[in-house]
Amino acid sequence: MTQLVFIENGKMVTDSLTVAEVFGKEHRRVMQDIRTLECSEEFNLHNFVQVDYTDSRGRTYPKYIITQDGFSFLAMSYTGKEAARFKEMYITEFNRMKDEISKPPVLTERQAIIQSLKLTAEVAEEVEVVKATTAEHGTKLVEIEQKLDKQITLNSGQQRTLQRAISKKVYAIEPDKDARGELFQQLHREIKDRWQVTSYKDVLRKELENVLNYITYWRPIKKGE
Repeated sequence: MTQLVFIENGKMVTDSLTVAEVFGKEHRRVMQDIRTLECSEEFNLHNFVQVDYTDSRGRTYPKYIITQDGFSFLAMSYTGKEAARFKEMYITEFNRMKDEISKPPVLTERQAIIQSLKLTAEVAEEVEVVKATTAEHGTKLVEIEQKLDKQITLNSGQQRTLQRAISKKVYAIEPDKDARGELFQQLHREIKDRWQVTSYKDVLRKELENVLNYITYWRPIKKGE
């Protein structure tokens, strides 16, 4: 079936050709229905816009672009079981389209960080320089990438990887479950001290491999040593 609702000039609309096709009417009849609607001139101007279109044979004819409110007003005059079904289809499609265009764009984690950085005056200025100076484009991008690398911490999956490595190491060293708590605390403390973080979750992503290697070769400090 023809797409019922589409976006034109940033607004959700349909047109008289589509209405005619869906409701099984002659297009000239739908045009006449619009011209004879008992609505105000202001409402008509805002919700029914006459434009020209070219058919498959290259001939030019008029049609109306119709807003959601305009369609609702026009469809009130169409009655019957089939007309009711078509009205429901249109209402559903207008609502679906509204939900679709209202959804914020989905950003990747890296895109979200870049967007956040752009809010600062320093990075915003650098981005403008990148746009304006093609010759410096590569250098500026590298600088921004380096800034990102210094700020991106572990994502949830990497945090789980690190936590599993810690658990595996402690369990391999200490068979007594009652004694493992001290080892967990010791290893967590050493990671925080060595990488200057308040929690293992704050480890920089670029340091993950180094931390995992440290855990692999880690040995606990026994009391009295």
